[in-house]
Amino acid sequence: MNKCLERLYNGIIKENPTFVLMLGMCPTLAVTTSAINGCGMGLTTTVILVMSNLMISLLRNIIPDRVRVPAYIVIVASFVTIIQFLLEGFVPSLYDSLGIYIPLIVVNCIILGRAESYASKNPPVVSAFDGLGMGLGFTIAITILGAFRELIGAGTLFNIPVLPDSYEPVTIMILAPGAFFVLSCLIAIQNRIKRKKGVPASECSKSGCAGCSNSLCGGRHLMEAQAVADAVISEKEEAKA
Repeated sequence: MNKCLERLYNGIIKENPTFVLMLGMCPTLAVTTSAINGCGMGLTTTVILVMSNLMISLLRNIIPDRVRVPAYIVIVASFVTIIQFLLEGFVPSLYDSLGIYIPLIVVNCIILGRAESYASKNPPVVSAFDGLGMGLGFTIAITILGAFRELIGAGTLFNIPVLPDSYEPVTIMILAPGAFFVLSCLIAIQNRIKRKKGVPASECSKSGCAGCSNSLCGGRHLMEAQAVADAVISEKEEAKA
């Protein structure tokens, strides 16, 4: 049970796919013109995450390693098709709002990433909770993003007017540039709050990037990316030799 709760906390707070890992940016920026759209997209992705993680975990010892990614895509696509038909039949307004971004869930890097990094290596129940945590984290993040954009850009919240009639909506907030602006502001606020509770700068300078435990530290991520790039280059040089 502790493991399951840990996966929920990890997906919602510690490794939130939108605010921390910066995954799934295409639907995050495209469909969050309103809070309802963000919530609908998030919950749809959550259901697919839970089901695909569960199925992939159940089949992890059966799927051949060579074809694991195509197999994952087939499994995810099957669940996406089912959810798409259900939305079209029972929630047509949401289906019309999300449009092409429903079938594009198949290649959402959050889903494929969790399938490859977690579900394929862990038991079914824990994998399902991992998908639930990541899905709820994604849902909360894009609902908040959609709520801010809708409030500033239209003066409404969940399509309910909340600002006085004299308010002049900032239309750019419900357009593409507004998505980038609101997302960057929310990430900056979150990082500011976490930084106050995280590793002090003095400790970071003493231990260096290699010993940094601060997940928000940009230097550490750059160092890791450089190490991966160096390893790839060295492998290519060895192959040529």
